Amino acid sequence: MTRILVLGGTTEASRLARALFEARVDAVFSYAGRTSDPVAQPLPTRIGGFGGVKGLEAYLTREGITHVVDATHPFASQMSRNAVTACTSTATPMIVLERAAWAAGPGDDWHSVRDIDAAVDALPDIPARVFLAIGKQTLAPFAAKPQHHYLMRLVDPPSGPLPLPRASVVIARGPFDIATDTALMRAHSITHIVAKNAGGAGAEAKLFAARALYLPVILIDRPAMPPRKVVATVAGVMDWIGHFATERGV
Repeated sequence: MTRILVLGGTTEASRLARALFEARVDAVFSYAGRTSDPVAQPLPTRIGGFGGVKGLEAYLTREGITHVVDATHPFASQMSRNAVTACTSTATPMIVLERAAWAAGPGDDWHSVRDIDAAVDALPDIPARVFLAIGKQTLAPFAAKPQHHYLMRLVDPPSGPLPLPRASVVIARGPFDIATDTALMRAHSITHIVAKNAGGAGAEAKLFAARALYLPVILIDRPAMPPRKVVATVAGVMDWIGHFATERGV
C-alpha cells in the first residue's frame, strides 16, 4: 500500500494535499509549527518537528510511510537536508515539489547575494528604510546596521522583543497584490527591499511594486542542497506517485 508523507508549509503543498485527498491517496500532511494558525488541510495533519534525522527515520518506519514529498519552503534547508538523509537511510523514495526561482525582468534593480550576512553587507551605510521580507527567523544579523529603520510583515505577532532597535511590524498573511504592496512601501517610505528568492506567485507582488517604485531589491539566493529529484508542479508529483503504484500493480 502507498502512504505518503507531505512535508508542507507552502501554497504548492496545500494544492498537493487537495489533489491527494481527491485521488483518495493515503497521506499525512506535516507542518513545522512555525505559525500559530496554519492553513487547514483536507489530509490528516501533524504539527511540529520530528527530532532531527533519527526522529524522522523512526517516524517513516513507525507510520509505514512509503514515499515522501518535500514541499517545504525553498529556504527550509535543514528540514530538506534531514529529509534527504532520512529517506536515503530508510530507502524511502522522495521527491521535491519546488516552485521556480524568480528571475529579473526589464526595469528591475536586483542585487543577488549568497546569504543573510551578505544581504546585511549589501545595505548602505547611510540610514535607509528597509522592507525586510524574510520572515522572523533571521532578523538578528540586521542589528549590525542599527541606523536603518526596518519594516517587517509577519504572519503572527512577535512573541517577544525584536532584535532590531528601529522596527515596524505589519501582521498579514499572503498572497499579496501589487496595489497593496505598493501602498505599503509608499506609506513607510521604503528605500530598499531585502527578500529571499522563494519564487511563486504568492509573494512576488513586492517585486512588481519595487519595479514600479524604482526601488533596489537585495535578493538572497536559495541555499545549496544535495542532489534530489525535483518537480515544479502538483501534476508532476502525482505522476511520480502513480508510476510507483503502477510498478507495484496497485
